[in-house]
Amino acid sequence: MNKKLISVIVPCYCEEEALPYYWEEASRTADSMDYVDFEFLFIDDGSKDGTVNVLRRLAAADSRVRYISFSRNFGKEAAMYAGLKNAKGDYAVIMDADLQDPPSLLPEMLRFVEEEGYDCSATRRVTRKGEPPVRSLFARMFYRIMRRISKTDIVDGARDYRLMSRKMVDAILEVGEYNRFSKGIFGWVGFKTKWIEYENVERVSGETKWSFWKLLAYSIDGIVAFSTAPLLISSVTGILFCMISFIAIVVIIVRQLIWGGSAYGWPSMVCIVLMLSGIQLFAIGILGQYLSKTYLEVKKRPIYIVKETELDNPETSAVKSEGGGASNVISSPEAG
Repeated sequence: MNKKLISVIVPCYCEEEALPYYWEEASRTADSMDYVDFEFLFIDDGSKDGTVNVLRRLAAADSRVRYISFSRNFGKEAAMYAGLKNAKGDYAVIMDADLQDPPSLLPEMLRFVEEEGYDCSATRRVTRKGEPPVRSLFARMFYRIMRRISKTDIVDGARDYRLMSRKMVDAILEVGEYNRFSKGIFGWVGFKTKWIEYENVERVSGETKWSFWKLLAYSIDGIVAFSTAPLLISSVTGILFCMISFIAIVVIIVRQLIWGGSAYGWPSMVCIVLMLSGIQLFAIGILGQYLSKTYLEVKKRPIYIVKETELDNPETSAVKSEGGGASNVISSPEAG
């Protein structure tokens, strides 16, 4: 009986320091799960350090390892899409290289899908220990807002770390949009999902690539991609202020007829003009966000561009053709 194949997709951006620790832990977990086969598909998202060199050494020493290196940094969303598109397994797992997604959860995740009829085993953090308080506050606010304005199920604390069946992977790949927000796409495609809770784990090495402003921009992308509520808010706001302005005009006319001279006062007029102008610019900004996303979709640019894969490396190609076995090939970024 042929074993099922699990494709482990690992987006990497400047993870030269973390990869040796990740590979040690992930390969140990894979070796313990001898009832399934594994392939590890690393996606180098245009790293500026020696990440791709580490991946070359891994792929040259272990036939289970594949990698795709982008021509530049296209973002984690593009890396996850590339991994899913090139995964060969019966199941696909998305996992970060910094060990904030514990590989030790894989046996439990697989059990839920194979034995309990779930299409996906997903993880969510129940604590945000180690994160800056401001970042945690805004993250919780984002999930709270998304639950109110979007019909898509986006769970608070949800990670990209999840094991999915081939049917679910194929459904996600059908969503070929350029502006991707995978947390929303995972919920939008549906399928039966088992949520596994765990406490936050700090990075094993290196620093996070997600600054506050990058996370803010990412959250705006998510809101624009999976809700039209901001458009409705701008429309309702416009109608409301039109009504307020009409009422204010009537009041001013009445006061002028009764008391006289009450219509004067440029400071109050300036305040009103500035307020209404701010509301107009706010509404135009919302429209601009949707228009810009539409513009990028219409251009039909590729989501990512491949610069190199393991097949471009002669040493790796030889290992693939000979079916080389597993090996713990690196103990530090300078090894090899």
